[in-house]
Amino acid sequence: MQLTAPPVPDLAASLANRTILSIAALRDRARQRSGAANRPGVTSTAVRREAWSARGPTRRSAPEAQMTGFPRQHRPDGTTDATATETGRSSGGLAPAGERDLILAHVGAATVEYRMHGGSPGGPGTVVVLHGGHMRAQLALGEDVFTGARFRVLVPSRPGYGRTPLSPAAAGGTVTDFADAIARLCRDRGIDQVAAVVGISAGGRTALTMAARHPDLVRRVILQSPVGFLPWPDRRTHLGGRIVFHPRIEAITWALLRTAIRLAPEPALRLLTRDLSLLPAGQVLAGLTPADRATLTHLYVSMRSGRGFVADMLPVADCTADVGQPTLIIATRNDRSVPFAHAQSLAAAISRAELVESRADSHMIWFSPDYPAIAAKIRAFLLTDHDTASGHLNA
Repeated sequence: MQLTAPPVPDLAASLANRTILSIAALRDRARQRSGAANRPGVTSTAVRREAWSARGPTRRSAPEAQMTGFPRQHRPDGTTDATATETGRSSGGLAPAGERDLILAHVGAATVEYRMHGGSPGGPGTVVVLHGGHMRAQLALGEDVFTGARFRVLVPSRPGYGRTPLSPAAAGGTVTDFADAIARLCRDRGIDQVAAVVGISAGGRTALTMAARHPDLVRRVILQSPVGFLPWPDRRTHLGGRIVFHPRIEAITWALLRTAIRLAPEPALRLLTRDLSLLPAGQVLAGLTPADRATLTHLYVSMRSGRGFVADMLPVADCTADVGQPTLIIATRNDRSVPFAHAQSLAAAISRAELVESRADSHMIWFSPDYPAIAAKIRAFLLTDHDTASGHLNA
């Protein structure tokens, strides 16, 4: 989610600020429920009923019960599919998505954590997916649209996330160096052409940088809820983010968020949703299916910021003038995390860009009723030979 990123679904820093401030209230609520057990005349059954009404039923739905804190693939048709691989433990539990297949590669002077899955003999090629803030290669969201079309998916952890180290250089140098490292990784793996590089949320600028610097490798660009080259984030989020997502603090921030979700799932989801949407949080949550809620909740509890999010907030050199590949941009006007103006500015600056407006209620475009139509658009875009078209994406 951007978180993206979700994206993420990025969480705005004010989200974490409000979460930290609300922990005391959540703790007090838990203490009140606990204290009820000691009130004269209150039976244990009454206490359980009171706790149930305060936090909702404890029995998990079937989709949620099968999850272990890590997101499933979110299918275009609204169904979900477990992306985790079996660990082989006797408990039969599921591991994080791709845990068995995570690879730590040394590419020149760079170190890159990644996973690669999907595809089939004679398939249409490889798609590189660059997730947004707080995400790493171990997590998966929205990849079924590619694997379902028989594409192989290569998902790296961007610098500062997972086990991909953050270069001590400035953010601009980190982005260009990482884009070059991914291009070299592709070639080392025998990938001479990438069908598309996908940039989600804060990963959008890296995707564009890779396309601009390696036009012989990258054939297409897909941007989902992308951060562009306009100033981002706003001053309040930037200042708050440098505190609550500082590398020495972020583990505490995410622990508090997980505690909030565990103690009071509904208020916590409302809190998290406020910075992802311009619409009322209750309206956004009401539009989610139970499976969507389970996926979104478990995505939140799996996120970490590492050293990556603070770097994501630094400016990156605008490379849109050098992007000549067909580019599909998908965004919603309801996004508070990344304003719609970013998508508009990218569409205006990239010569072969098409902007598709999602009707999603928030930054998380995968959880929208119109996502099946958007997924169909993505598949058509991927399977179109743009080199033989007249130069317009709709030709």
